Amino acid sequence: MAAPPTGLFTDRYELTMLTAALRDGSARRDCVFEVFARRLPEGRRYGVVAGTGRLLEAIADFRFEASTIGWLLEEGIVDPTAAEYLASYRFGGDIIGYPEGELFFPNSPLLTISGSFAETVVLETLVLSILNHDCAVAAAAARMITAAQGRPIIEMGSRRTHEHAAVAAARAAYLAGFASTSNLAAQREFGVPTAGTAAHAFTLVHDDEEAAFRAQIDSMGPDTTLLVDTFDITEGVATAIAVAGPSLGAIRIDSGDLGVLARHARAQLDDLGARETRIVVSGDLDEFSIAALAVAPVDAYGAGTAVVTGSGAPTAGLVYKLVAVDGRPVAKRSEHKASRGGLKWAYRRHKPTGTAIEEIIGVGPTPEEATPLQIDLMRSGERVDHSTLAEARSRLRDALITLPWDGLKLSKGEPAIPTVLA
Repeated sequence: MAAPPTGLFTDRYELTMLTAALRDGSARRDCVFEVFARRLPEGRRYGVVAGTGRLLEAIADFRFEASTIGWLLEEGIVDPTAAEYLASYRFGGDIIGYPEGELFFPNSPLLTISGSFAETVVLETLVLSILNHDCAVAAAAARMITAAQGRPIIEMGSRRTHEHAAVAAARAAYLAGFASTSNLAAQREFGVPTAGTAAHAFTLVHDDEEAAFRAQIDSMGPDTTLLVDTFDITEGVATAIAVAGPSLGAIRIDSGDLGVLARHARAQLDDLGARETRIVVSGDLDEFSIAALAVAPVDAYGAGTAVVTGSGAPTAGLVYKLVAVDGRPVAKRSEHKASRGGLKWAYRRHKPTGTAIEEIIGVGPTPEEATPLQIDLMRSGERVDHSTLAEARSRLRDALITLPWDGLKLSKGEPAIPTVLA
């Protein structure tokens, strides 16, 4: 299925609101929308800002083509006045927010979008679909990186999600610290390093395991990774070293009790003189199973389904709410979904040692001795922040170091630092 025109990354009610607002004149009112999470997903102690770079590009390209507008008119979704407005739609407002790779907590104003009601209301679905997905994947991936304790992780989840989501997930996982991805589109579009050798099918298409290993070695050299669990792992390891010699780069184990199998494989490799041959494990790994393998002789991990689905939290829980109209704070006041009105600033306070203490969010005077979190992202519809994926990756690494130790635990608990509303 071909991707729809960018303007159709929109829920219908956004265009019905636009149509009515253009009729009564409220479409021209100056508005401020804010993206935030009322709470973190269950069991999470921090969130990770990811997808900002993708989003800024998508907003700059957000258009309604003539054929799209014709279809909207035919379906009665918009009237001629709204159709005329959409024909020349270009976002011309301002966006500030947390830079990509920053941490966030409950009520953190990740993104603040200012402009007319007409130009800001139609962006809700686009903004939330990108940020909710990428932030969820990045948070899951960051937890896996913590669990891996410095061992590299390869993202291998493309076959477990939508084809376009797979590319975005690979980008978000790399931002969070993954070493590489199996997804070639992510390398071409975002520069994410790729890795991959062979699947079980490659072994099975040959007459025996030895022939398969020899073909792979002949093609890729002895530094490759041989998949040794198609049949019997002990025999697979022995065959791998017999074919490649003790300089074989790595073996991969993709099934079974990975901790036990890794220990047996390590002992066997050492006995065969392949002391430098690495062990890579994969197979439905998440942050908890990676943590459980901390004492096993594992050199690298491959993670798939869990990372691309947010490891149990497939959305970051972000919402897009109107917080100011013509400079006047407005807020939803329903009992369970209340929001706080006004254009907000966000700061983080740290101990002299650099450990984060609290996130401060307010609408009045800014606090002293605290670090501002928001930066300019777009001005008058033009992108002004061009941070790279490498910079975002570095920013997250530095931010995680500032968290209290409890904030890095994988167990359920309160957010790593409290949010103070000033």
